[in-house]
Amino acid sequence: MLFKKNFTYDNSGSSYSDILLELDAGKVQSLYFYPRRREIDVIFKNGDKEKIPILYNDQLILEKASENKVELTINNSKKDSSSANSAASLIILFIFIFSFILIFRTTSKLANKAFGFGKSRSKFVMIDDVDKRFDDIAGIPEATEELQEIITFLKNPQKLIDLGAIVPKGVLMVGPPGTGKTLLAKAIAGESGVPFLSISASEFVELFVGVGASRVRDLFEKAKEKSPCIVFIDEIDSIGRQRGSGIGGGNDEREQTLNQLLTQLDGFSDNSGVIVLAATNRPDILDPALLRPGRFDRKIEVLLPDIEGRNKILCIHSLNKPLSKDVDLKYWASRTIGFSGADLENLMNESAIHCARNLSKQIKNEHIEDALEKITLGLSNTKVSGEKTKKFRAYNEAGRAIVSAFNNGINSIDKITILQREGSLGGYTQISPDEDVLTSGLISKKLLLNKIEIALAGRAAETLVFGKNEITQLASRDIAYSTEIAKEMITKYGFSSIGPVNISQDNEDIFLGNSLLRNKSTIADKTSLQIDNEIMKIAKSSLNKSFKILERNRILLDKLVELLIHEETVNKEKFIELASKLLKV
Repeated sequence: MLFKKNFTYDNSGSSYSDILLELDAGKVQSLYFYPRRREIDVIFKNGDKEKIPILYNDQLILEKASENKVELTINNSKKDSSSANSAASLIILFIFIFSFILIFRTTSKLANKAFGFGKSRSKFVMIDDVDKRFDDIAGIPEATEELQEIITFLKNPQKLIDLGAIVPKGVLMVGPPGTGKTLLAKAIAGESGVPFLSISASEFVELFVGVGASRVRDLFEKAKEKSPCIVFIDEIDSIGRQRGSGIGGGNDEREQTLNQLLTQLDGFSDNSGVIVLAATNRPDILDPALLRPGRFDRKIEVLLPDIEGRNKILCIHSLNKPLSKDVDLKYWASRTIGFSGADLENLMNESAIHCARNLSKQIKNEHIEDALEKITLGLSNTKVSGEKTKKFRAYNEAGRAIVSAFNNGINSIDKITILQREGSLGGYTQISPDEDVLTSGLISKKLLLNKIEIALAGRAAETLVFGKNEITQLASRDIAYSTEIAKEMITKYGFSSIGPVNISQDNEDIFLGNSLLRNKSTIADKTSLQIDNEIMKIAKSSLNKSFKILERNRILLDKLVELLIHEETVNKEKFIELASKLLKV
């Protein structure tokens, strides 16, 4: 280590050597050593202060301070950058504080969401907000009568309690989509005058296991606070599917949610005054534990409306629409067999749209007709390319109309057209469905054979007029439809020589795991061959009957084709006028 004892940086004050001497003399109280600045601050016992430059690697002054027991403080800060460091520190501190505030606000929002993650998303509606009543609902009188007891309990619970009656804890409403299950639940809340909590079952299910169960508990806690009240769970099949199904045993989150719902419906906790209404259009897949007495005690079927119900529904949805005087809603109720309440509402809405499109101030029959065709058949294509195409389409549609009139009467035909519809190669023949069949649900063998004959009548007409080698694929969809009917007749309904047995190959278990693990082939090869032979036998026999009907009514067939080629569309009145003169039964 090289240094000069007599080395000084300036001519004022003590030198480096003087400081060493003063250390030995005991005049120094403390030293502050700054290695990076290469200097020492000396504080004397008399209170004086001096700054002495030193070499960067000097050790002698440190040794002297240690020998004389002088307090030594080492500081690695640099004097020249101290102000810059202070400014940088203030900037860093400011950035840190700003970032902290920003992060705090963001995390607060996330925390609020996190703490509410397991909360129910049910919408709480007070009675003033529920404006639906039974007067707003038509077409489902049986369902409304069944629910009168629920309303009686909610309005006057003591009346049933005095009689020892126990009000159902849960009511399951079952029916096709659009029949008014959700609307019926709102009307019950409106009639009873109690709070109404509504939620979709799909909102219970989340990615994380246990969240759905937490939301179920929170939902029932809300309900008990407002008791008596109604809890409405829409599409309950989202969480109510049978447990233990699917690959790997099922869905843990969904099954835990279902278990919690079962516990809340009929467990140790008392939920008196809380009535659970649930709606589904898939009751076949619900877990049996959910349907047992004590949970969902009642099962109310909300069916498709009959003709009187459809008329009332059309009246309700026409109250705010300007109808022409010649519009008869009873007639349109008869034309809309199989329509649900939602379908009828959509029909009147589409009619109003067609009316506005035509710049008309009143909804007329033609507007409702256009709307009905759009809903049932899709968009029309008014372009028909070539006379040959017209001729083939006309014979197909005329054949179906004549066979239908032969089997079901001339009043069964509503409309015949060769104008192409969306997704169809040819035109269409609109046949009135049987009201009794739809309401009763009874299907006879004769009815199904008639359907097959009508479906194959287009192919029979082509064969009769153009020959076997000139037939087209226009009847391909009808052939597929008739084949499916014949298959159901044999395998499901027992309408064949095989016997009254159900040998359907359809897998009734809708769960993916079971369908993959189960062997679908449950029918012997010999039986399968018999089924195929029976299907072909029914198809050939029905085609032959249709051929003979058209052969007998060839004059009517040709006249109807001429009319279709000329006018492209034949309505019910024109067909009845023509068929009443020429149809041979």
